[in-house]
Amino acid sequence: MKDDFYKYQAQTTPYAPGVEISSAKGNYIYDKSGKKYLDMVAGVSALPLGHCHPVVVKAIKQQVDQYMHVMVYGEYAQEPAVLLCKKLASLLPAPLETTYLVNSGTEAIEAAIKLARKVTGKSQIIAMRNAYHGNTLGSLSLMDFEERKAPFRPLLPGISHINFNCLQDLKKINKNTAAVIIESIQGGAGFKIPNKIWAQELSKRCKATNTLLIIDEIQPGIGRTGSMFYFTQLDIVPDIVVTGKGLAGGLPIGALTASREHMSQLSNSPMLGHITTFGGHPVIAAAALATLQEVEHGGYMLEMLDKELRFRESLTHKNIKEVRGKGLMLIALLPDDKFTTQIVEECRNRGVIFFLLLFEKRAIRITPPYTITNSEIEFACKTLIEVTENFYSN
Repeated sequence: MKDDFYKYQAQTTPYAPGVEISSAKGNYIYDKSGKKYLDMVAGVSALPLGHCHPVVVKAIKQQVDQYMHVMVYGEYAQEPAVLLCKKLASLLPAPLETTYLVNSGTEAIEAAIKLARKVTGKSQIIAMRNAYHGNTLGSLSLMDFEERKAPFRPLLPGISHINFNCLQDLKKINKNTAAVIIESIQGGAGFKIPNKIWAQELSKRCKATNTLLIIDEIQPGIGRTGSMFYFTQLDIVPDIVVTGKGLAGGLPIGALTASREHMSQLSNSPMLGHITTFGGHPVIAAAALATLQEVEHGGYMLEMLDKELRFRESLTHKNIKEVRGKGLMLIALLPDDKFTTQIVEECRNRGVIFFLLLFEKRAIRITPPYTITNSEIEFACKTLIEVTENFYSN
């Protein structure tokens, strides 16, 4: 299978390990040889409840037996999608009550850009330096990393960038700005947390200039930081919230939520202003609803900060310069980027899966399922410290 994987399936790097997956359950992935791997990445934050959580699997199977895709999104009332959107409204502050379901986080970002331009009648978008919102052309346009953008130009015009957590830069938001988009915690940049005062001043500046504030909760959202959405810890209310990744417990999904007044503008002038065939797919919506209910009522968020503390204490070592992030959205920062890839590879050889970040090359990604146990945390951290010690002592 590995030969066919490299021959017929496109890879995203020249170094894909091609681990041949046999099964996955709970916090573990198993390969064809029977070796098990403790998963400290959770599909890059897409599996909040771990692999094949029984609550999610049950919801999927029940829905498959009833119906799957029946009609293009937004035309027929399909109970799983309706209940999911209603549930999101109950978890978000007013006036965020109407959700558009799509197939991925980057598609939701694209739709959010369109909605902001439609609502405001303006075209200029301000994004953050070192931001990552996806890889489709509009989402890629929001990035300021020219090395990744140059091969695909021309991209979306009217995009400018300001510095995350810089009060002075907020003056660049003006009456011509349609929207400002931020990650509630910057992911690819190294899990950088916004200053609360900066976030509140950003919100005020957007309101003063009739600019929409879009918050990307694709990675931090769905309970990973100890609250369902991290922006609520900043005491601000955006105009549009984008979610994805962990929302459907391991199935592909994206969503944007806004006020009913704003969202209604995608349904007219022109009609079908945004359209997707498989958005709100009933099987995926059923999985997402089950995931939200389990995360909300399963006690996971109450344990999140305790588990964060256990990680921080277990990673106290001279080769770990900083543990950055919130809840179970963490990175271990190495002294430099000389061995990051090799350390991830050697940990995998020892049965623990970590991963890299897009921009911060010194970072080891730690985003496990919420079901991670204390003993598993200690084993994973012990493995990481031993491996880093081997590389940095030579």
